[in-house]
Amino acid sequence: MRVHSSASAQFGLPRAQGGFTLLEVMLVLLLMGLTAGYVVFNAFGTNPTEQLEREVRRLQVVVDMASDFAVLNQQQLGIYFDTEARSYTFMQLDEDDNWLPIEGNKVYAPVTLSEPFYFTLALDDLPWQTEDSLFDRELFDATLSVNDKEMNIGEEAPPPPPPQILILSSGEITPFSLTFYFEPEFGNELPAYFLLNNQDMPPLEMVGPLEQLP
Repeated sequence: MRVHSSASAQFGLPRAQGGFTLLEVMLVLLLMGLTAGYVVFNAFGTNPTEQLEREVRRLQVVVDMASDFAVLNQQQLGIYFDTEARSYTFMQLDEDDNWLPIEGNKVYAPVTLSEPFYFTLALDDLPWQTEDSLFDRELFDATLSVNDKEMNIGEEAPPPPPPQILILSSGEITPFSLTFYFEPEFGNELPAYFLLNNQDMPPLEMVGPLEQLP
């Protein structure tokens, strides 16, 4: 009786004849590429809505932290939002009444949103604003104006623009509403919207995800 030591013969598999065809090689490479893409997506890619929510929650937490810091250290802080650049910068008022970016603290480092995400900032006509609002708009305008100075001849660069949002040592924060949004033009992804609101005092309120703006 003949004994088959070959695994292919033992299980009835056909023995390979020669090398792989070009079509087989291309098919294997295609499958490897799809598998690698799936692994990379699951390791590093995230759902855009979830990623945007993390960005909003991060800002929510850091603003609350900045408010506590301003009260405990009796310092005036602020946030400058650049909607075109999709970025925001935490700032502090120095002894010379100049607004400067906060440096040396990673928590308050400038943040730029990635390309699919955008935001808008609203300071006026907020739905919760009343005449009894705790925040003093006149104080807000006066504080902003301290950095509105003409440049002296010989200065190397103009000062950075003042923040639109003030985080005062009294615990008050400028009333505002930020709308973060993701509006894909292609694919099967659905749009997503988040609102980050502050009435007068922290904590900030996050609303979303929303499939459309209210």
